[in-house]
Amino acid sequence: MKIFNADQQDRIVHAINVAENTTSGELRVVVEKNCDGEAIDRASYHFTKLGMHKTAQRNGVLIYIAVEDHTFSIIGDLGINKLVPADFWECTKEAMVTEFRQGNLVEGLVKGIVHAGEQLRHFFPRQQDDINELPNDIVFGDK
Repeated sequence: MKIFNADQQDRIVHAINVAENTTSGELRVVVEKNCDGEAIDRASYHFTKLGMHKTAQRNGVLIYIAVEDHTFSIIGDLGINKLVPADFWECTKEAMVTEFRQGNLVEGLVKGIVHAGEQLRHFFPRQQDDINELPNDIVFGDK
């Protein structure tokens, strides 16, 4: 699936690396062309498929986007959801939507990743013994 060129992919992966340098949280990005059903359901499917619920602190975050359907979702694991208010991801979503509406898909993802990392840092600061539990690459789904 060709959605991003190499430079765009590098920008997204770099944003994940930078965000994870300040938090023990784990961020993943899943991109598909289309979304069958609700974006939250596809995000949940990929969250489980990628084993994001297996992090030590249960602090994984998945940003899911279906490019052609113009839909996306952000979900966090139980460790995050126990600590944060219900509207925790709203600011992150708004930063992304602003860019998406201007046709800036990559910038929207980068802003979402950066913002999610900043938010997670407050609840899950990076520790000296932190290890990267999940890959930082972009996952291209099968839809």
